[in-house]
Formats: sequence, C-alpha cells, structure tokens
Amino acid sequence: MSTQKLQPSAAVAASVGLLALASAMGIGRFSLTPILPLMQQDKGLTLAAGSWLATTNYLGYLAGALVCIALQPRPAPAIRWGLLWVGILTLAMGFCEWQPAWLGLRFLAGVASAFVLVGTSAWAMPILAHHGREAWSGHVFAGVGVGIAFAGLFGLFAGIDAWGSRATWIALGTVSIALSVLLWRSLAGEPASAAQKVVPQRATLPRSALVAAACYATFGFGYIIPATYLPALARGYIDNPALFGLVWPVFGIAAALSTLLSAWLFRDLPPRQLWVRSKWVLAAGVLAPTVWVNVPTLLISAICVGGTFVVITMAGIKEALRLGGAPASLAVGVMTAAFGAGQIAGPLLMGLLGRSDHAFAWASVIAAASLVAGNIALLVFGRGGGATEKA
Repeated sequence: MSTQKLQPSAAVAASVGLLALASAMGIGRFSLTPILPLMQQDKGLTLAAGSWLATTNYLGYLAGALVCIALQPRPAPAIRWGLLWVGILTLAMGFCEWQPAWLGLRFLAGVASAFVLVGTSAWAMPILAHHGREAWSGHVFAGVGVGIAFAGLFGLFAGIDAWGSRATWIALGTVSIALSVLLWRSLAGEPASAAQKVVPQRATLPRSALVAAACYATFGFGYIIPATYLPALARGYIDNPALFGLVWPVFGIAAALSTLLSAWLFRDLPPRQLWVRSKWVLAAGVLAPTVWVNVPTLLISAICVGGTFVVITMAGIKEALRLGGAPASLAVGVMTAAFGAGQIAGPLLMGLLGRSDHAFAWASVIAAASLVAGNIALLVFGRGGGATEKA
C-alpha cells in the first residue's frame, strides 16, 4: 500500500520531468547563449572569452555525466539537488564581476545539469512505462525546448528593455531556485518503478551501445556551434535587438513543439531510425547560415537545429536504454558523457578560429561533416543489441 502511495502518476512524472529539464537545460546549460550578446555589450566580453565560458559549462556537463556513471546516483536525489544548485550557481553569475569565477560557476552549473538530465531520464521514463505511457516521453523532453524558449524570451526582453546581463542572470537564477522548491516534494519519495532495483544486472554495455554512444558524440559536436553562437552571430549582422534576439526563442519553441509532435507522429518508428533521419535535418540547419547570413537563414537554422536536437536526445536515450542491458543511470550516463565530450570540441574549435573572419562558417562546415560521418557509422555499425531489437 505504501508503494502505491509513493508511485507517481504518469501525469505527475511527465510534468515534473518537463519542468526539471526546462530549468536544468534551458537555464543551467543554455542560458549563456541569449545572455552572451548582453555580456558582449555591457561586460566587453569577447567571442573567445564567451567560448571559454561555454566550454567550461560543457566540461562540467561531461564531468557530471562521468560521476553519474561511476556512482549511479538514485534518480530523485540527483534531480532535487541538481536543480537547487543550478539555481544557486545561475544566481551567483549576476553577483560576480570576476571573469575567472564565471568559469567556475559555469563549470559547476554544467555538473548539476548533467545530474538532472540523467536523474530525470532514469526517474520519469520507467514511471511512464509502468503506466503504459511511453509516448509521453515527448512531454518530458519538451522541457528542454520550453526552458530554452523561456530563457530566450527573457534575453529578448532584457535586450529590448536594456536590463543588462547582471539583472538577467539574477532573474533566471531566481526562477530556477523557485522551480527547485516547487518540485522538491514531488521527488521526495523514490517510486518503485524508477528505483534502482537490487537484482543481478550487467554492469557493462554491449558493443552496439558503445558505437551508438560514439555516434552520439558526433551529434554533440555537430549541433553545439549553432546552439552556442546563433544569437551572437545574429547580433553581428542585425542591429535591431527585437530581431536578433528572436533567434533563440524560435530555437526553443521549435525544440518543444518538435519533441511533442515526434512522440506522437513517429511513435511507431524505432528510436535509431528517428535519430538518423533527424540528424540529416540537423546537418542542413547547421549549414544554412554558411550559405548566406540573413534573417531567413538564421531562422531556418534555428528551426532545423532546434527542431531536431531534443528529438535526437530523446531518441538517443531511448536507444541506449534499449541496447544497454544495464541500470538506467549507467546507460544514460554513458550517452550523456559521450555527448558532453563531443560538444566540448565546438567552442574549442571556435576559440581556435576566433581570429578568422569566417570562423563560424568553417566551424559549421566541420560540424555538419561530423554529423554526416556519425550518421553513416550509426547506419553501418550501430545495429544490434537489446533484448527487444525492433529496428
């Protein structure tokens, strides 16, 4: 009877998962993207310095994923404490003026975000499966797009009203802390279906899962160039803040809607096929601004990249769980670590190319090539594995 009391409903799991990922990813991970143009304006932050801020956040995300692999934390505490620290660290960005400290804060925010993503995936998806609502996973992962759209709109209004980066960091941090408090009680108990059960399980992943993780790393590298620099690129070509600030909200709205639609329209499509097809669209979006930089191509890029990257994240995690044969936190942790390793290369590449007038174009071409290579590898070598192979 007590187990039933602790078992959340599918609606609760989907709602908590959505809000948790909105805070952890939209604010903890990607808030720098819409705030970067503001920091360039009022802090004199260079593109190279912004690249290092992004890189340290991605390094933290990788470190957090590796810790999750090693410790396999219980999902609910990982979400609760990860969300709280995302809020505290984001808030601290607004009260700190020392650039080296920004690096540390963004690194730790990345660690906390990884804990929330791994914890949410390992907590919400088994609950949805328990209730026969696997298709609702789209609602959970739509939280990433919702968070990005929210942070982007916040950055847009901050730019129009001349709030400045300091006030924007403080506002977003306050919202994130409020969300962690709101969700705390919902995560107080460990649901029976989401708990790491003490049964004999393999502690390693099969070859097919490791190949999938390697291909997931190319996805991390491929999408991160536009996901980090699109608003800054738009600001360099568009003077009106209401126009260049629109790019990131469009990105987030596309991410939220595409996740919901794909979970409905392609619910019978195996995760790997959805992953592969989405990556072709992603590659096109990455290349769009290299052809011509204007409002239409920037919006095309935002729609194509935003409209696929969360879908690929959802499909990749489902594929990892299908192929894994290991505890959920291990399978998701390996994919998250691979993704984190891949995306670190993006800002580093931009930092190296920062002196070039065509840095974004060259980086985007290399990123698109990595996506194509990853897709080919996934098609040729990524098959096999799980007990429920359906592809």
